[in-house]
Amino acid sequence: MNETLTPNTVTIPSALEQIKETINEKSVELLHLQFVDIEGILKHITVTSEQLEDIVEGKMMFDGSSIKGFSPINRSDLYLQPDLATFTILPWTQEEGYAEARFLCSVMNPDGTLFEGDTRNVLKKTIERAADKGYTISVGPELEFFLFKTDANGYATQEISDRAGYFEPSPFDLGERVRLEIYRALKAMGFTIEASHHEVAEGQHEISFKYSDALTAADLSTTYKWVVKTIAHKFGLHATFMPKPVFGINGSGMHVNMSFFEGSENAFFDPSDELQLSEKAYQFLAGLLDNVKSFAAVTNPLVNSYKRLVPGYEAPCYIAWSASNRSALIRIPAKKGLATRVELRCPDPSSNPYLTFAVIAAAGLDGIEKGLEAPAPINEDIFHMTEEQRAILGIDNLPGSLTEAIKELESSDFVYNALGEHVYSEYVAAKKAEWDSYRTAVHAWEIENYQSKF
Repeated sequence: MNETLTPNTVTIPSALEQIKETINEKSVELLHLQFVDIEGILKHITVTSEQLEDIVEGKMMFDGSSIKGFSPINRSDLYLQPDLATFTILPWTQEEGYAEARFLCSVMNPDGTLFEGDTRNVLKKTIERAADKGYTISVGPELEFFLFKTDANGYATQEISDRAGYFEPSPFDLGERVRLEIYRALKAMGFTIEASHHEVAEGQHEISFKYSDALTAADLSTTYKWVVKTIAHKFGLHATFMPKPVFGINGSGMHVNMSFFEGSENAFFDPSDELQLSEKAYQFLAGLLDNVKSFAAVTNPLVNSYKRLVPGYEAPCYIAWSASNRSALIRIPAKKGLATRVELRCPDPSSNPYLTFAVIAAAGLDGIEKGLEAPAPINEDIFHMTEEQRAILGIDNLPGSLTEAIKELESSDFVYNALGEHVYSEYVAAKKAEWDSYRTAVHAWEIENYQSKF
């Protein structure tokens, strides 16, 4: 029996019966009820499998005031509603006569309505908005990460785990064995893995998994980050999804491939077009170009994010699109037909995938609803253009820092509507506090350059 239940293929009663059977067969004792805070950081509550019936009925209460971006202390009672489709055995916990499992949950108010501060629910609303227009959203994310050695106490050091380069095999790629164990764990949890390889930078890796519907893709991205960190820890390594952990080499991205479907047909595919793109595909990418500056603080949420988005390290920092040019912000991969998609290259893996996929899909919908016209593609290497050449071509820049991105976010009705009032206001407040903390801190660079000189 498949230990991970596939969304939309089973009814709730049959799914629950399968879960009960698996719990008995695998001797599952503990269930982890997982959800994310406003930054996408995974949280969980652990209960015994004997409580399954109460869990399924949404009776598990917790204190929302203790979770970043959730509830004030006078309205702190929230409930977890597990998504039965996300039930899976945790392969690293299995031993003879014992196992643990998890559910990903949506957060509910005491009256049974969706809690507006739950970012999983934000994505659900975007999916519903697309469905009202006749679309389903398909997403294929690509999350890169670094492996660092740890010290005697298990804390991360600044020493990367290997010196290999792009696609290099062992013995140079010392992370190959770690990736293999991550692959096995992910496969056991229901992932379809497409590729695993060493990335461009030293100590950098990627394991790509198959695209899926938007909610499942966000669930898988959240799970992926947790599994990567968990397995790396077992090897005495620390996995980080920090966008730019090492100066002078490439940072880590989370390229997001997205397409809209109308029934079984890809709404972005038109074989009669020169690039085999439909009018809706052009409108979708026009919506991304029109809104990307306003949602950059969501897709690139950290002070550190903007140290990746600089010329010279393959990360896009100029707002343009192309069918093949990897220096552009948006790329159209070569595969067409059902595989036709738009690839947004600026997001990084520190972002909350629920919010990231929500704002990207909402921006694309905005372009379709308004009938926006896409500008001409830029097929030249933008990185090697002068500022004057970019100005002539009308190529704008992404925000250059978190504070610039916050200003764009604060002035955006589009992002306000996409996130909803609660998440928008809490998110803006959190990012402003983060920038203020960074702005007022004294950094090592300042000590090195100023302490002796002045």
